[in-house]
Amino acid sequence: MRGWWLEIAGLVLPVACGGCGRPRSELCPSCRAELTASGPRRILPRPVPAGLPRVHAAAPYDGAVRAALLAHKERGALGLAKPLGAALAAAVEAAAASCGAPGADPLLLVPVPSSRRAVRARGHDPTRRIALAAARRLRQSGRPARVASVLRQSRAVADQSALDARGRFANLAGALEVVAGGARLLAAGRVVLVDDLMTTGASLTEAARAVAAVRPVHPPFTAHGRPGGRRERRIGRITLPTQPAPPAPAAVVAGSPSSFVINRN
Repeated sequence: MRGWWLEIAGLVLPVACGGCGRPRSELCPSCRAELTASGPRRILPRPVPAGLPRVHAAAPYDGAVRAALLAHKERGALGLAKPLGAALAAAVEAAAASCGAPGADPLLLVPVPSSRRAVRARGHDPTRRIALAAARRLRQSGRPARVASVLRQSRAVADQSALDARGRFANLAGALEVVAGGARLLAAGRVVLVDDLMTTGASLTEAARAVAAVRPVHPPFTAHGRPGGRRERRIGRITLPTQPAPPAPAAVVAGSPSSFVINRN
């Protein structure tokens, strides 16, 4: 219900830019430009956690980008999902290209889930909302893409904002799982894990672990031909490769400014 009220309020209340507060614009041209100014690039936290997928971000988490993400997530500025989703779409394309996914390959955007408690408090799931906007943007550009919300929290976790890096990894270790039937959905395309923000990499590392647990091979099967260099086993007319799947890449709207500096060096 709160999500509906937020949508209605956005229609009748004065609009201010989510990045700088300028009136009469959900995101002014200057702040919108900050989302794309740096271009998508691979980012790395320090230290780099074991199991972290290859992560691409659209922008540093600073200035107008930081303000816009917080306005969307915490203050219900739902209209910002579209420009944030466009930025995420660019990062998804970069992430897919980094793992050699051809442009015609369908992409499955798998959001890192928020806790049920956080979703109830905010009235919406911000990461999923941005992922849906990104998938629409990708389809408009001719890239098959859809959102597969197959991850869920298997146990209660603490609020990450109050924890240091070590505490975040301990808090999330083993906390995510793929829902029943999710493995079948994940076999339908190239998986790209998505989140709005990466700081320590704890959430994406745990999401990658949960997805890898149900994706032992990639691709799931081929009906014809033998991919070079792969060990295979044959069942009837279907050839199943037994080579472990490569880690799913990841894309985020923003990463910590320090991770952009590290990558530049």
